Amino acid sequence: MANNLLCAMFGIDAPIFAFSHCRDVVVEVSKAGGLGVLGLARMHPDRVEEDLRWIDAHIGGRPYGVDVLMPTTFDTAAEGEAKHDAEQLFPAEHLDFVRELLDRAGVPPLPPQEAARIERDLVSSFNFTRAESAAMLDKAFEHPIRLIVNALGSPPPELVQRAHARGIKVAALAGAPKHAVRHREAGCDFVIAVGTEAGGHTGETTSLVLWPRIVDAVAPLPVLGGGGVGRGRQLAAALALGCEGVWCGSVWLKTVQSEVTPEIKARLFAAGADDAVLTRSVTGKPCRTLRSAFTDAWDAPGAPAPLPAPLQAILWWGQGRTRVERVRATDFLTYPVGQIVADLREETSVRQVVQDMLAELAECKERLDRLLG
Repeated sequence: MANNLLCAMFGIDAPIFAFSHCRDVVVEVSKAGGLGVLGLARMHPDRVEEDLRWIDAHIGGRPYGVDVLMPTTFDTAAEGEAKHDAEQLFPAEHLDFVRELLDRAGVPPLPPQEAARIERDLVSSFNFTRAESAAMLDKAFEHPIRLIVNALGSPPPELVQRAHARGIKVAALAGAPKHAVRHREAGCDFVIAVGTEAGGHTGETTSLVLWPRIVDAVAPLPVLGGGGVGRGRQLAAALALGCEGVWCGSVWLKTVQSEVTPEIKARLFAAGADDAVLTRSVTGKPCRTLRSAFTDAWDAPGAPAPLPAPLQAILWWGQGRTRVERVRATDFLTYPVGQIVADLREETSVRQVVQDMLAELAECKERLDRLLG
């Protein structure tokens, strides 16, 4: 795509940008001609250096990026060591709600001698505040990354300046035109317009409506279309609506390189579009995730209101997921995923996903050429 702005910007063959928490997916997408972006938000600080070194050694000099969470608003009480002291950090009502929910379901409590260690290790791998994300980026700047994406809010000016001084491009996710305009004013090189169909943190406007609105709002700044993208027809739609390419995450969960456990992958393959629910119960911000007994409980009458971010995330990870993951309590297993989950039915490879998308894009072009003469 010689005339594509983002292909030219990064020297890539296809404007397919892949968000993943898995370093293998990042490498394989970039080697297939797209651009892989490694999510750092759920990565233990000790793993950042290890994973980036591994990517550098296996990606063959192809470009890649990193994605962080630097929200505009968050509860600073959750920063630092205080987030490990559940009894002080959370209201008793919320602690009791989670603990009693799992007790009733027969999910055993953590062994007392292991509880503190398990909780500390799991919670420390969730990096949600600006300070934690900045620490991740300090490590990332030591590697040949080509892109930094902020998934929540506009990037701070100091981050943009620091990145641009090193020749690194900066982008941010937007769920509304006003957010996209803020990103442009903050100095972003392009904007990622994410429709409500997407997995993870998202708004309520569909991709078909949102993408052209954001394209018009920030023109001539390039825009990627995200939310409900997993095949060539959706890539074609994004290009037709004015985007320069696509941002996709959920589709990679079905690949052999994916980081999800076999239990979660089986649940993804069995899920329908309605099983990708938009809820605040996992992070405290609207987040589309795989429906589970945990998300259902928070939506039921009488449930407490979810805590603000990142407290709700720490509550789930520290008090819920620790117990659930230990015994693989299937009904409670969840994972951020978009409505495209209904199309995830069998395992394949990252390279095959990219090839299928490009082949279907070519078919779409041929069809339009026939229809339009």
